[in-house]
Amino acid sequence: MPSKHPGAALAVALVALAGAAAPAALIAQAAPAALMAQPAPPPAAGATTELAVSAPSEPPAAMSHTDASAAGDRLERETLIEAVLALNPGVEAARQALAAARERVPQATALEDPMASYSLAPLSIASDDVPFGQVLEARQRLPFPGKLRLRGEAAQAEAEAAEADLAAVRLELAVTASVLYDDYYLVHRALAITAEHVRLLEDFQRIATARYAAGLAPQHAPIQAEVELAHLAHRQMTLETDREVVAARLNALLHRPPDAALGPPVERLPEPEPTAVPPGDLVAAAVAARPELSRLAAERAAREAVIDLRELDRYPDFEAMASYSSMWMDTDHRLMVGVAVNVPLQRGRIRAGVAEARAEAARLESESTRMTDEVGAEVAVAAARLRETQHILVLYHSRLIPAAHDQVRAALAGFETGQGSFLDLIEAERNQRTVELEYEETLADSYRRRAELARALGTWPPPAGPPADQGGAP
Repeated sequence: MPSKHPGAALAVALVALAGAAAPAALIAQAAPAALMAQPAPPPAAGATTELAVSAPSEPPAAMSHTDASAAGDRLERETLIEAVLALNPGVEAARQALAAARERVPQATALEDPMASYSLAPLSIASDDVPFGQVLEARQRLPFPGKLRLRGEAAQAEAEAAEADLAAVRLELAVTASVLYDDYYLVHRALAITAEHVRLLEDFQRIATARYAAGLAPQHAPIQAEVELAHLAHRQMTLETDREVVAARLNALLHRPPDAALGPPVERLPEPEPTAVPPGDLVAAAVAARPELSRLAAERAAREAVIDLRELDRYPDFEAMASYSSMWMDTDHRLMVGVAVNVPLQRGRIRAGVAEARAEAARLESESTRMTDEVGAEVAVAAARLRETQHILVLYHSRLIPAAHDQVRAALAGFETGQGSFLDLIEAERNQRTVELEYEETLADSYRRRAELARALGTWPPPAGPPADQGGAP
């Protein structure tokens, strides 16, 4: 009957195999130095790559629709962002909306087409008693002076609002692509760290098996190692699924099939270097650069032009006309010119139009004030979170990572000398793995916080590092 515990059966088989050989050399064997040593320090902070966002004239070759980044080619953050801005349909939609808005300006400032008419007296066509009768007439509508200019100003302001929309779309896509890149990096690093700890646990399992065969360790020691390996196998499957999910989301940004190939991210992210930026300057820069505030300002300018335009509705528009009629017997009367005006008697309608435009302008003013307050809060929160991640990174380098590796070395030495249990070694390995994964999560978070600050500031690329804390690093 098959065993209900294949992991335990495997451990027993390992014990049986180990009992036939002298265990002394295996007992003395420690885990590989590459696995026990502290991870190599990240690249120098000064090596941080500036993230370009201007869309290239041609899509990057590595991100074309037909040829994705080949397996083994490293996917750089700046390459990804450039490709997203070049290929994402949202950018083209916003660009076409801007083009349409700009084309409304000459329409708003142009006069209406003139009207021409021709009429004749049909009974005079073949008559011998009267001359041929016909009338030619032309009319041109002329708005009250200033109306065309105001219509143009309103249309131009709407075009500026559409331009702000395009900037907002590009900024949001750049931030989203950057954050997804951090997710992509993190899942790859988690898979690499998990694979390292699988090899580490396999070494520990061999040591435990040899010590059990020699009667120096309990039976549950190699079995516990097998249980941990099973947990890591499950974790690897979960991480592979996460990698597929993130890759599908990246491909969606790139307007490609969800299963299109993507190269791996950079092997290690450099830690961003802190920069001293006074918070007040950040808020002022954000208020000046945020596309949402630029759009509100443009819409408010358009409403101000509409207010003046509604005010001019109190004055009449004109219509110039000229006509020629052959049916006047007196030839001096045949050519006529004239003018027509509308009479703006509906004062209630005009006042309502002015009040509506003023209310809309006041709404936009209040909305701009609310957005300015939110921008200040967003900048402060993003800067604070960015400083926090920088401090946590320092803590991992100075204390947590060295302590976790020292704990594994001590637990391994204690188990090999019989002074510690295998469970202590397993717990130390778990703690080291957790610390390494948390460090990578914090490193990715530092880039996510930079992206959040870039979104709050309304500019890309983000600052090279978090605003310096007046209190200093811990």
